[in-house]
Amino acid sequence: MGKIAILLPDLRPGGAERLHVNLARAWIARGFEVEFVLRQRRGELLGELPRGATVVSLEASRVRGSVLPLSRYLRSTPPQALLAAMWPLTAVAALAARLAGFEGRVLGSEHSPLSLAYADRGRLHRWILSTSQRWAYPRLDAAIGVSAGVADDLARMSGLPRDLFKVIHNPAALGMAGVRTDVPLELASVPRPVFLTVGTLKRVKRQDILIDAFGRLAAHGRGTLCILGDGPERDALAAKVQALDLGDAVLMPGFVADPGPWYAAADVFVLSSEYEGFGNVIVEAMEHGLPIVSTDCVAGPAEILEGGKYGTLVPVGDAQALSEAMRDALPAPLAKAALQARAREFGLDVVAERYLDLLIPGWRSGAVA
Repeated sequence: MGKIAILLPDLRPGGAERLHVNLARAWIARGFEVEFVLRQRRGELLGELPRGATVVSLEASRVRGSVLPLSRYLRSTPPQALLAAMWPLTAVAALAARLAGFEGRVLGSEHSPLSLAYADRGRLHRWILSTSQRWAYPRLDAAIGVSAGVADDLARMSGLPRDLFKVIHNPAALGMAGVRTDVPLELASVPRPVFLTVGTLKRVKRQDILIDAFGRLAAHGRGTLCILGDGPERDALAAKVQALDLGDAVLMPGFVADPGPWYAAADVFVLSSEYEGFGNVIVEAMEHGLPIVSTDCVAGPAEILEGGKYGTLVPVGDAQALSEAMRDALPAPLAKAALQARAREFGLDVVAERYLDLLIPGWRSGAVA
């Protein structure tokens, strides 16, 4: 039915990378070929690609070095459509497609509010970012934000009309809840309740504030905190755990390929981020019926939780409010069925087909746009 190329920096574990692996799986199941075009061929998720997916490496050590290799790829083995994820690759895709004379469709998707993601880079970087956005987005067949908050931010930064940007939420509900019921050994005999967070250990996720919030609970014997993931903040977070004398009450098992059993074994899910593009992990937790506590950050959590209907939202950076919400999450949790029904609205099949409608119009009828 045609080939779809997915342009990414690499396949190191991250929310955007993992969701494209899942989209590829759904598209291959529908008869499409999928090829990952990577700036560099590396990352743990290479081992999780679905059967039939292929990989091309541009062998570009810097982003600007990927323009010509991508242009050559689009000329020599053109896909029917190209989906580029995350600036500056969205701008690179628009430029390379023009240089190649590529006649297929080109989509760009942004997965975070770029004004916040690059807030500390200075005026020159901001000018480069906004200028490249103004040039690139109108030249794409579709510019996509993974939440309304991200789309709003793109319009503000670029100065382009808001209606240029489409919103397609991430395919975070994968139908995996209940598939595996084995309890991770690390959680088999720990004090309850278990508060779980999942994500890369980096500054924006603010796991340091989560540790502070949990510390207030731990002083009263309030269970176990499990921080699932790895990243550059690991040593600093481990030092904070020791400084607060939390000892075995905080677990940091590192990255796991399948977090499903950890969701299944937890009692409450907590997200403490300064900002998100969407918040895949919230949907994953809801799919397992977990009560949710999240910062009311830009851009996804409030959209997913419908302003607090499906979970508790607290101010960003407020450890006391986060602690109180964690304490109150268990006595009267929302019905598991309601959480799971909400999660299904972000199902893989629904989202995969929304992308296909933009990538290959007419695919439903078998026609080629």
